Amino acid sequence: MAIEKVKKIKALLGFNRLKDADLITRLNAVHDGLNGNTNFTTPPVDLVTLKTNTDQLTADIAAAEDGGKKAVTAKNKQRHTAEGMLEQLAHYVEATCKNDLAIFTSSGFLAKPSGRTAPQPLAPPTIAKAKQGATGQQIIKIQPLAGAVSYEIRYAPLGPGNTPGTWTSVHVASSKAVTVPNLTPGTTYTFEARALGRLGFSDWSDPVNRMCT
Repeated sequence: MAIEKVKKIKALLGFNRLKDADLITRLNAVHDGLNGNTNFTTPPVDLVTLKTNTDQLTADIAAAEDGGKKAVTAKNKQRHTAEGMLEQLAHYVEATCKNDLAIFTSSGFLAKPSGRTAPQPLAPPTIAKAKQGATGQQIIKIQPLAGAVSYEIRYAPLGPGNTPGTWTSVHVASSKAVTVPNLTPGTTYTFEARALGRLGFSDWSDPVNRMCT
């Protein structure tokens, strides 16, 4: 009897192809995912160092928008450093996750899609439910989407003119309801979701706005 070969979970790499804002999102997601995560206790990159480099890259990106060649060069150099850190951490997570997708995605990394069917672009998912949880929490439920490997939720406080503030990203392995913690009571947040398929991410869903209590 033939033994079915178990495919190992691989991280979605290509960090050098990410836009600056998407790279910052991934860096923050990995830092937050690994920080205090008992599944990954010996990361090859110190998480304080990762956070420091992420903050520096954020500043360099802002400086490069209106700066000259020197500012752009500094940003590109910092990007290269950050991308290298992510690659080291990605391979560490691959080796340490016990081939468990839930453990893998808790790291903040995205799993590389696999399969033999012809890939198709995914339509944006729909946020089926957004409701108040405990104080300072919102519970977000994504409508399941055929062909999706996993999902990403992002949220931000709404400022004047309903302009989103700084986005925070949460990667989820399935469409099961997820609790978004550490929100500020009395603040209205906007939530969006996107799905990861074999061709990459879908567009972001229509936003859902909720006041947190």
